Amino acid sequence: MKTTDKNEKSRNVLPFAVVQKATEGDIVSINKVLKHYEGYISCLSVRKMYDKYGNEYYCVDESLRSRLEAKLIKTTLGFKLVR
Repeated sequence: MKTTDKNEKSRNVLPFAVVQKATEGDIVSINKVLKHYEGYISCLSVRKMYDKYGNEYYCVDESLRSRLEAKLIKTTLGFKLVR
């Protein structure tokens, strides 16, 4: 049985080169950043909805998800790297 280090799971970070290229406007790198944060954005976009009978259900608000993705892209492009 293979045991995993607790810190091994927390090291799921984007490589520096991807972040650097994304801040420079590389489309492939920006897509990698979006893919990395896709699950988090989806979780933030879940909203409680009610149907006409009063039953509640949860769904992803697509307009909110799109706005969060646009904000992430804008922030990534405006990010300044300091070495």
